[in-house]
Amino acid sequence: MDISRAEQRILHLLAQGGRIEITRDDNRKIEKLQLVTREGWAFSGLDLVTFRKLKQKKAIKSQGGRPYRITERGLVLVRAEQDNR
Repeated sequence: MDISRAEQRILHLLAQGGRIEITRDDNRKIEKLQLVTREGWAFSGLDLVTFRKLKQKKAIKSQGGRPYRITERGLVLVRAEQDNR
């Protein structure tokens, strides 16, 4: 299964230890999405459409109300990327 460049970038950040935090309104609808890297920086390239695509592909999931993390399926989908550190 092929994934887009934006999805690839998000999965790569999640594979390095990032998480997706969600803020919901009173009606339990998603109000705000925030991707936080392992260093604590906020990544602004995540939108609701991309989040839903990743969730539909079962590349991310949340357990027990905790932030969304990458799954085993997501690790298979993510391709290796050179890390410039």
